[in-house]
Amino acid sequence: MKKHKNKIIVGVIIAIVLVFAFWYGGNAPGLRGWTPEPKGSVDMVTENAPIKTESPTVTDEPTDTPSPTEPTKEEIEQKVNEIPIKQADEVATKENKPQKTDNTPMTPAEKEALAERIANESNVSKGQVGNKVYSEANGMVIDESTGKDKYLTDPVPEGKPIPIEPQDAVVTDKELTCTLSVRCDTILQNIAWLDKEKVDIVPKDGVIFAEKTVTFYEGESVFNLLMREMKRNKIHMEFENTPIYNSAYIEGIANLYEFDCGELSGWMYKVNGWFPNYGCSRYQLKAGDKVEWVYTCDLGVDVGGYYATSGN
Repeated sequence: MKKHKNKIIVGVIIAIVLVFAFWYGGNAPGLRGWTPEPKGSVDMVTENAPIKTESPTVTDEPTDTPSPTEPTKEEIEQKVNEIPIKQADEVATKENKPQKTDNTPMTPAEKEALAERIANESNVSKGQVGNKVYSEANGMVIDESTGKDKYLTDPVPEGKPIPIEPQDAVVTDKELTCTLSVRCDTILQNIAWLDKEKVDIVPKDGVIFAEKTVTFYEGESVFNLLMREMKRNKIHMEFENTPIYNSAYIEGIANLYEFDCGELSGWMYKVNGWFPNYGCSRYQLKAGDKVEWVYTCDLGVDVGGYYATSGN
Protein backbone atom coordinates (compact mmCIF):
# COMPACT_ATOMS: atom_id res chain seq x y z
CA MET A 1 0.00 0.00 0.00
CA LYS A 2 2.81 2.37 0.88
CA LYS A 3 4.65 1.51 -2.33
CA HIS A 4 1.47 2.14 -4.32
CA LYS A 5 1.06 5.53 -2.61
CA ASN A 6 4.65 6.46 -3.46
CA LYS A 7 4.03 5.58 -7.10
CA ILE A 8 1.04 7.92 -7.16
CA ILE A 9 3.07 10.76 -5.64
CA VAL A 10 5.87 10.23 -8.16
CA GLY A 11 3.35 10.19 -10.98
CA VAL A 12 1.83 13.47 -9.83
CA ILE A 13 5.26 15.10 -9.61
CA ILE A 14 6.13 13.93 -13.14
CA ALA A 15 2.81 15.30 -14.45
CA ILE A 16 3.48 18.67 -12.84
CA VAL A 17 6.92 18.81 -14.42
CA LEU A 18 5.51 17.97 -17.87
CA VAL A 19 2.80 20.64 -17.58
CA PHE A 20 5.41 23.21 -16.50
CA ALA A 21 7.59 22.28 -19.47
CA PHE A 22 4.63 22.56 -21.85
CA TRP A 23 3.70 26.07 -20.73
CA TYR A 24 7.18 27.46 -21.06
CA GLY A 25 8.47 25.43 -23.97
CA GLY A 26 5.37 24.78 -26.00
CA ASN A 27 2.85 26.98 -27.99
CA ALA A 28 0.83 28.66 -25.22
CA PRO A 29 1.44 32.28 -26.29
CA GLY A 30 -0.54 33.84 -23.48
CA LEU A 31 1.86 32.55 -20.96
CA ARG A 32 5.11 33.32 -22.76
CA GLY A 33 5.30 37.01 -21.99
CA TRP A 34 2.96 38.41 -24.73
CA THR A 35 -0.68 38.32 -25.69
CA PRO A 36 -1.81 37.49 -29.24
CA GLU A 37 -3.69 40.16 -31.19
CA PRO A 38 -7.21 39.27 -32.34
CA LYS A 39 -7.62 38.00 -35.89
CA GLY A 40 -7.84 40.71 -38.49
CA SER A 41 -5.58 43.17 -36.72
CA VAL A 42 -3.18 45.03 -39.02
CA ASP A 43 -0.44 44.84 -36.42
CA MET A 44 -0.66 41.05 -36.11
CA VAL A 45 1.94 39.72 -33.64
CA THR A 46 3.95 36.67 -34.71
CA GLU A 47 5.70 34.15 -32.55
CA ASN A 48 9.09 35.71 -33.21
CA ALA A 49 8.01 39.28 -32.72
CA PRO A 50 9.88 41.28 -30.05
CA ILE A 51 8.08 41.83 -26.79
CA LYS A 52 6.69 45.31 -26.23
CA THR A 53 7.36 46.19 -22.64
CA GLU A 54 5.92 49.72 -22.55
CA SER A 55 3.73 52.06 -24.55
CA PRO A 56 5.14 55.22 -26.13
CA THR A 57 4.53 58.33 -24.09
CA VAL A 58 3.39 61.69 -25.34
CA THR A 59 5.45 64.64 -24.24
CA ASP A 60 5.25 68.36 -24.75
CA GLU A 61 8.86 68.49 -25.90
CA PRO A 62 9.31 70.15 -29.31
CA THR A 63 10.17 67.84 -32.19
CA ASP A 64 12.77 68.34 -34.89
CA THR A 65 10.08 68.42 -37.60
CA PRO A 66 9.18 72.03 -38.42
CA SER A 67 5.52 72.92 -38.91
CA PRO A 68 4.54 73.65 -42.51
CA THR A 69 4.50 77.31 -43.48
CA GLU A 70 2.95 79.14 -46.39
CA PRO A 71 5.50 79.94 -49.10
CA THR A 72 6.34 83.60 -49.54
CA LYS A 73 5.46 85.55 -52.67
CA GLU A 74 9.14 85.51 -53.64
CA GLU A 75 9.29 81.71 -53.29
CA ILE A 76 6.18 81.28 -55.41
CA GLU A 77 7.54 83.59 -58.10
CA GLN A 78 10.81 81.69 -58.11
CA LYS A 79 8.96 78.43 -58.74
CA VAL A 80 6.77 79.76 -61.53
CA ASN A 81 9.74 81.45 -63.22
CA GLU A 82 11.09 77.95 -63.83
CA ILE A 83 7.93 76.96 -65.71
CA PRO A 84 8.18 77.26 -69.50
CA ILE A 85 5.60 79.48 -71.17
CA LYS A 86 4.59 79.78 -74.80
CA GLN A 87 5.45 83.06 -76.50
CA ALA A 88 2.87 84.76 -78.69
CA ASP A 89 4.55 83.68 -81.92
CA GLU A 90 5.25 80.11 -80.77
CA VAL A 91 3.36 76.93 -81.58
CA ALA A 92 2.09 74.99 -78.57
CA THR A 93 4.17 71.90 -77.80
CA LYS A 94 4.48 69.48 -74.92
CA GLU A 95 7.69 71.29 -73.97
CA ASN A 96 6.05 74.71 -73.48
CA LYS A 97 2.90 73.42 -71.79
CA PRO A 98 2.46 75.40 -68.55
CA GLN A 99 3.33 72.88 -65.85
CA LYS A 100 5.89 72.52 -63.08
CA THR A 101 9.19 70.88 -63.92
CA ASP A 102 8.64 68.16 -61.31
CA ASN A 103 5.12 67.49 -62.69
CA THR A 104 3.48 68.10 -59.32
CA PRO A 105 0.14 69.98 -59.38
CA MET A 106 0.28 73.75 -59.09
CA THR A 107 -1.28 75.44 -56.09
CA PRO A 108 -3.90 78.17 -56.67
CA ALA A 109 -1.28 80.78 -55.72
CA GLU A 110 1.18 79.35 -58.23
CA LYS A 111 -1.46 79.35 -60.97
CA GLU A 112 -2.27 83.00 -60.36
CA ALA A 113 1.42 83.92 -60.31
CA LEU A 114 2.05 82.04 -63.54
CA ALA A 115 -0.94 83.63 -65.25
CA GLU A 116 0.28 87.05 -64.13
CA ARG A 117 3.70 86.30 -65.60
CA ILE A 118 2.10 85.24 -68.89
CA ALA A 119 -0.08 88.37 -68.90
CA ASN A 120 2.90 90.64 -68.23
CA GLU A 121 5.04 89.05 -70.92
CA SER A 122 2.12 89.23 -73.34
CA ASN A 123 1.50 92.93 -72.55
CA VAL A 124 -2.12 92.19 -71.67
CA SER A 125 -4.08 95.25 -70.60
CA LYS A 126 -5.17 95.26 -66.99
CA GLY A 127 -8.60 96.48 -67.97
CA GLN A 128 -11.02 98.23 -65.64
CA VAL A 129 -10.40 98.37 -61.91
CA GLY A 130 -13.11 97.72 -59.34
CA ASN A 131 -14.71 100.81 -57.79
CA LYS A 132 -15.69 100.43 -54.12
CA VAL A 133 -17.70 103.65 -53.89
CA TYR A 134 -19.69 102.84 -57.02
CA SER A 135 -20.27 99.23 -55.94
CA GLU A 136 -21.52 100.18 -52.48
CA ALA A 137 -23.74 102.91 -53.89
CA ASN A 138 -25.40 100.28 -56.06
CA GLY A 139 -26.01 97.80 -53.28
CA MET A 140 -22.85 95.75 -52.73
CA VAL A 141 -21.92 95.30 -49.08
CA ILE A 142 -18.12 95.40 -48.85
CA ASP A 143 -16.32 94.09 -45.77
CA GLU A 144 -13.79 96.72 -44.71
CA SER A 145 -11.36 94.08 -43.44
CA THR A 146 -11.25 92.08 -46.68
CA GLY A 147 -12.25 94.60 -49.33
CA LYS A 148 -14.73 92.01 -50.68
CA ASP A 149 -18.37 91.10 -50.17
CA LYS A 150 -19.44 88.06 -48.13
CA TYR A 151 -19.06 85.84 -51.20
CA LEU A 152 -15.45 86.96 -51.73
CA THR A 153 -16.23 89.24 -54.66
CA ASP A 154 -14.20 92.38 -55.28
CA PRO A 155 -15.98 95.65 -56.13
CA VAL A 156 -17.05 95.85 -59.77
CA PRO A 157 -15.77 98.51 -62.17
CA GLU A 158 -17.83 101.69 -62.46
CA GLY A 159 -20.74 101.27 -64.83
CA LYS A 160 -20.85 97.47 -64.57
CA PRO A 161 -23.74 95.53 -62.99
CA ILE A 162 -23.28 94.34 -59.43
CA PRO A 163 -24.04 90.70 -58.59
CA ILE A 164 -27.62 89.73 -57.79
CA GLU A 165 -27.92 86.78 -55.44
CA PRO A 166 -29.94 83.87 -56.88
CA GLN A 167 -32.09 83.67 -53.75
CA ASP A 168 -33.02 87.34 -54.18
CA ALA A 169 -33.82 87.20 -57.90
CA VAL A 170 -37.44 87.64 -58.93
CA VAL A 171 -38.16 85.76 -62.16
CA THR A 172 -41.28 86.78 -64.06
CA ASP A 173 -43.01 85.33 -67.12
CA LYS A 174 -41.94 88.29 -69.24
CA GLU A 175 -39.95 87.04 -72.24
CA LEU A 176 -36.83 88.93 -73.35
CA THR A 177 -34.05 88.12 -75.80
CA CYS A 178 -30.25 88.16 -75.83
CA THR A 179 -27.55 86.37 -77.79
CA LEU A 180 -25.56 83.34 -76.67
CA SER A 181 -22.49 81.57 -78.04
CA VAL A 182 -20.10 78.86 -76.80
CA ARG A 183 -16.58 78.52 -78.28
CA CYS A 184 -13.39 76.60 -77.61
CA ASP A 185 -11.20 77.83 -80.49
CA THR A 186 -8.31 78.54 -78.07
CA ILE A 187 -7.91 74.76 -77.78
CA LEU A 188 -7.18 74.59 -81.51
CA GLN A 189 -4.26 76.96 -80.95
CA ASN A 190 -2.97 74.72 -78.13
CA ILE A 191 -4.02 71.29 -79.34
CA ALA A 192 -0.70 69.75 -78.24
CA TRP A 193 -1.67 70.47 -74.63
CA LEU A 194 -5.06 68.75 -74.87
CA ASP A 195 -5.65 65.31 -73.37
CA LYS A 196 -5.29 62.82 -76.22
CA GLU A 197 -8.70 61.24 -75.72
CA LYS A 198 -10.37 64.65 -76.19
CA VAL A 199 -8.77 65.67 -79.51
CA ASP A 200 -11.48 64.12 -81.68
CA ILE A 201 -14.37 65.87 -79.92
CA VAL A 202 -13.11 69.42 -80.50
CA PRO A 203 -15.10 71.08 -83.33
CA LYS A 204 -12.89 71.86 -86.32
CA ASP A 205 -13.86 75.53 -86.15
CA GLY A 206 -13.93 75.65 -82.35
CA VAL A 207 -17.62 76.57 -82.27
CA ILE A 208 -19.79 74.48 -79.96
CA PHE A 209 -22.86 76.73 -80.09
CA ALA A 210 -22.87 79.41 -82.77
CA GLU A 211 -24.04 82.87 -81.75
CA LYS A 212 -27.81 82.88 -81.72
CA THR A 213 -30.65 85.05 -80.44
CA VAL A 214 -32.35 83.20 -77.60
CA THR A 215 -35.21 83.86 -75.21
CA PHE A 216 -34.94 84.24 -71.44
CA TYR A 217 -37.29 85.35 -68.69
CA GLU A 218 -36.91 88.61 -66.81
CA GLY A 219 -34.86 88.04 -63.66
CA GLU A 220 -32.96 85.01 -64.96
CA SER A 221 -29.20 84.63 -64.76
CA VAL A 222 -26.49 83.70 -67.24
CA PHE A 223 -26.47 80.27 -65.64
CA ASN A 224 -30.22 79.77 -66.15
CA LEU A 225 -29.81 80.67 -69.81
CA LEU A 226 -26.83 78.39 -70.45
CA MET A 227 -28.40 75.40 -68.73
CA ARG A 228 -31.66 75.69 -70.66
CA GLU A 229 -30.05 76.21 -74.08
CA MET A 230 -27.53 73.40 -73.65
CA LYS A 231 -30.31 71.03 -72.62
CA ARG A 232 -32.55 72.19 -75.46
CA ASN A 233 -29.78 71.64 -78.00
CA LYS A 234 -28.65 68.33 -76.45
CA ILE A 235 -25.18 69.64 -75.62
CA HIS A 236 -23.50 68.10 -72.61
CA MET A 237 -22.91 70.40 -69.64
CA GLU A 238 -21.74 69.77 -66.10
CA PHE A 239 -21.61 72.18 -63.20
CA GLU A 240 -21.00 72.29 -59.47
CA ASN A 241 -22.69 74.53 -56.93
CA THR A 242 -20.13 76.48 -54.89
CA PRO A 243 -21.79 77.88 -51.75
CA ILE A 244 -18.72 79.90 -50.79
CA TYR A 245 -19.20 81.96 -53.98
CA ASN A 246 -23.01 81.52 -54.04
CA SER A 247 -22.91 80.45 -57.66
CA ALA A 248 -22.76 77.48 -59.99
CA TYR A 249 -19.33 76.73 -61.43
CA ILE A 250 -19.22 75.35 -64.97
CA GLU A 251 -16.90 72.34 -65.02
CA GLY A 252 -17.50 71.10 -68.56
CA ILE A 253 -19.38 71.82 -71.78
CA ALA A 254 -19.56 69.38 -74.71
CA ASN A 255 -17.34 67.00 -72.68
CA LEU A 256 -14.51 69.53 -72.56
CA TYR A 257 -13.60 70.12 -68.94
CA GLU A 258 -11.37 72.35 -66.87
CA PHE A 259 -7.75 71.14 -66.90
CA ASP A 260 -8.26 69.16 -70.13
CA CYS A 261 -5.85 71.54 -71.86
CA GLY A 262 -3.44 72.21 -69.02
CA GLU A 263 -3.67 73.26 -65.40
CA LEU A 264 -4.72 76.81 -66.31
CA SER A 265 -7.57 75.78 -68.61
CA GLY A 266 -11.32 75.99 -68.10
CA TRP A 267 -14.54 77.83 -68.98
CA MET A 268 -15.18 81.57 -68.59
CA TYR A 269 -18.04 83.84 -69.57
CA LYS A 270 -18.31 87.43 -70.67
CA VAL A 271 -21.29 89.72 -71.17
CA ASN A 272 -21.12 92.63 -73.61
CA GLY A 273 -17.35 92.17 -73.81
CA TRP A 274 -16.78 92.25 -70.02
CA PHE A 275 -15.65 89.27 -67.94
CA PRO A 276 -17.56 89.60 -64.64
CA ASN A 277 -15.55 88.93 -61.49
CA TYR A 278 -18.36 86.83 -60.02
CA GLY A 279 -20.17 83.59 -60.83
CA CYS A 280 -22.68 83.12 -63.63
CA SER A 281 -25.56 82.41 -61.22
CA ARG A 282 -25.18 85.98 -59.89
CA TYR A 283 -25.22 87.80 -63.24
CA GLN A 284 -28.78 88.90 -63.98
CA LEU A 285 -29.51 89.21 -67.69
CA LYS A 286 -30.92 92.26 -69.46
CA ALA A 287 -32.58 92.51 -72.84
CA GLY A 288 -30.04 92.72 -75.66
CA ASP A 289 -27.11 91.27 -73.69
CA LYS A 290 -24.40 89.46 -75.64
CA VAL A 291 -23.37 86.38 -73.64
CA GLU A 292 -20.26 84.44 -74.66
CA TRP A 293 -18.80 81.31 -73.07
CA VAL A 294 -15.15 80.77 -74.01
CA TYR A 295 -12.54 78.19 -73.12
CA THR A 296 -9.24 79.50 -71.81
CA CYS A 297 -5.91 77.66 -71.76
CA ASP A 298 -4.04 80.10 -69.48
CA LEU A 299 -6.44 81.39 -66.83
CA GLY A 300 -8.04 83.94 -69.09
CA VAL A 301 -4.98 85.61 -70.61
CA ASP A 302 -5.68 84.21 -74.09
CA VAL A 303 -9.31 85.40 -74.10
CA GLY A 304 -8.83 88.75 -72.40
CA GLY A 305 -10.29 87.77 -69.04
CA TYR A 306 -7.30 87.14 -66.79
CA TYR A 307 -7.74 90.22 -64.63
CA ALA A 308 -11.33 89.22 -63.93
CA THR A 309 -10.16 85.91 -62.43
CA SER A 310 -7.27 87.46 -60.52
CA GLY A 311 -9.34 90.15 -58.89
CA ASN A 312 -7.21 93.00 -60.29
